[in-house]
Amino acid sequence: MFTLTETPIDAAAAVKTLQDPAAGAAVTFEGWVRNHNESRNVTRLDYEAYPEMAIQEGTRILEESCERFDILNAICIHRTGSLAIGDMAVWVGVASVHRGPAFEACEFIIDTIKTRVPIWKKETYADGNSDWIACHACGAAVADSR
Repeated sequence: MFTLTETPIDAAAAVKTLQDPAAGAAVTFEGWVRNHNESRNVTRLDYEAYPEMAIQEGTRILEESCERFDILNAICIHRTGSLAIGDMAVWVGVASVHRGPAFEACEFIIDTIKTRVPIWKKETYADGNSDWIACHACGAAVADSR
């Protein structure tokens, strides 16, 4: 399940959705808004997405992870809107029988989400300037995956 949300991510509730009697391991990843990037002081991030395409491509990535790795379930929740320093921007969770595949799948999911899902972020800096950081590979990756 891949979802976009404008509300804070409830990691405790999300991890419960991974529970499976066959699972011996769950690996989760939380991506937080940090106060710096490339030696610039960041004060906030704004995320925008093309929802229909983001959900379609995010779902495809989770399906690929289930086919590629020996896992039972995978979930990703990504925030949109304005986020403050310390806010959780993305949550990924993977359940599997053993920990190895869960770790591998979790890393694959977050790395692939960042390159293929059409989500853009705008960094606002302490000096008052801001820059949009686009998912430059998204258009090509989506076209190639069809």
